[in-house]
Amino acid sequence: MKVIGFAGWSGSGKTTLVEQVIGVLSARGLRVSLIKHAHHAFDIDHRGKDSWRHRQAGCREVIVSSRNRWSLIHELRDEAEASLDELLSHLSPCDIALVEGFKRAPIAKIEVYREGACESLLFPDDVHIVAVATDNAELDTGGLPILDINRADDVADFVLAHCFGHQPAPASVD
Repeated sequence: MKVIGFAGWSGSGKTTLVEQVIGVLSARGLRVSLIKHAHHAFDIDHRGKDSWRHRQAGCREVIVSSRNRWSLIHELRDEAEASLDELLSHLSPCDIALVEGFKRAPIAKIEVYREGACESLLFPDDVHIVAVATDNAELDTGGLPILDINRADDVADFVLAHCFGHQPAPASVD
């Protein structure tokens, strides 16, 4: 499994770009997974639902399953936040895992930078940034490739070239 991240400040357009790149990669036949970091308390469960009540009662993990999907909710309680490596180990086999957030993780990352929406550039202080996706083609990136934030196909091409050295053949379905 290849891994590449998308990092940037809130409001930079990370989620929109990642969503579009996922669509492009999936349409090209790749099995794509995603890990997204949330900077605040979040809940995919809803107050009053059975699974919520079971977590409140003390369950460490709850799996909710239907014929369309299943979801594992792991309650950390007093445990430390999971590392990116731990989270990656929970993914099912895939061709590529995209990581949104985790801006300090030591993985190859594309910085997402939107003029006027970002606090500062990350790449000057992060050797793991391999390109900058931006709406400013004139941005001084110190030699890093500039990707047009509005051209998801081009960003996907860069991801494939960076991760695989070329566009990989679609994975066989097991």
